[in-house]
Amino acid sequence: MIDIGGGMSRFTDAVLAMGLRDVTILDLSQVALDAARDRLGPAGGSLTWLCKDITTWSPTRQYDLWHDRAVFHFLTDPADRAAYIESLTRAVRIDGHAIIATFAPDGPDRCSGLPVVRYSPENIAVLLADSFAPVAHRRHLHQTPKGAEQAFQFSLIRRVG
Repeated sequence: MIDIGGGMSRFTDAVLAMGLRDVTILDLSQVALDAARDRLGPAGGSLTWLCKDITTWSPTRQYDLWHDRAVFHFLTDPADRAAYIESLTRAVRIDGHAIIATFAPDGPDRCSGLPVVRYSPENIAVLLADSFAPVAHRRHLHQTPKGAEQAFQFSLIRRVG
């Protein structure tokens, strides 16, 4: 599996605890990757760490699962979104899956001072219809450390031929 933007995330810890070892972490920030590697210690030794920009990255292999908890909604430029979709399509094997989390239509329009694009599961399905079929979706209300609620949507999609 590949975790997009997973540098500081604790998702990797959970994946390792489940016994997965063929895991790639891709993040724009080397600082975030180094912090995660230090946090995980020897347990992170089996992981592949990539410091790459998802909009310019060219996958060199395919994955069964793509996980993105908070990257896609930061891509406000249509060309960047198209590049992300190209990488997603090339990286996920036929019948593989992707989980893409974004702010929901009623979620915030900015995060960490940056503009975001909000999506419904239907928006995601339409954007990816050429290569992916929707499987399921879920709404989630995330509580920030300051107590605010942020509406997310998680889309599970399957790569089709």
